[in-house]
Amino acid sequence: MNGPEIHVEFAPELLLFVPQARPAGTLKAATDGVSSLGHVIESLGVPLTEVGALFVDGREVPVGHVPAAGESVTVRAVAHPQRVPGAPLRFLLDVHLGTLARRLRLLGVDTAYEATDIGDPALAARSAAEKRVMLSRDRGLLRRRELWAGAFVYSTRPEEQLPYVLGRFRPELRPWTRCTACNGLLRGATKEQVADQLKGGTHRTYDVFAQCTECGRAYWKGAHHEQLEAIVERALAGFGEDR
Repeated sequence: MNGPEIHVEFAPELLLFVPQARPAGTLKAATDGVSSLGHVIESLGVPLTEVGALFVDGREVPVGHVPAAGESVTVRAVAHPQRVPGAPLRFLLDVHLGTLARRLRLLGVDTAYEATDIGDPALAARSAAEKRVMLSRDRGLLRRRELWAGAFVYSTRPEEQLPYVLGRFRPELRPWTRCTACNGLLRGATKEQVADQLKGGTHRTYDVFAQCTECGRAYWKGAHHEQLEAIVERALAGFGEDR
């Protein structure tokens, strides 16, 4: 893009995407008199999923605003908690976020997950068809126009990813109600109903079970329950309904 320039100032949270604007958070960008401000911002490397309010010379403008030469633009980060209107809050995660997907399901959050790389077009199409918020670290994927909604997951560490997503979207938490393997809903089950999935020691030791209504997987308070309970307790303490 060549042409007259505008002055752009980015919120500190967005400098990850525009290293050329560091350390002051500002840069100059060329305009062509046709492209929208949203297009200009994305061309600089910032997915619009991460952009909040936009201001031009002190007045708020939509992403469709066509910038003129000499304008000063302020780009704020998306506000937290972020509200996604028009559908129940549900998520779709790409192949790189499997641990995050399982932990969201552990908390009862409706979370679809693609365990194989089906490609950006297919992910974006599923996000739109099922009205799910796409969570990803793939900036190109988050720039696809057909997405229902999306968010960049800033950390590579699951213990940081989970509180970030919970803080950004504040989903309703209903721990122990979803299958961590397939996202199906759980229901109580008798030992006889899940006996074919139990080894001898488990069959003798445990009496309380749940089973996925979709894939049939059995659940009980096994050896890893304390670790899972700790994840649940931290989430409820920080992001439960009474917070």
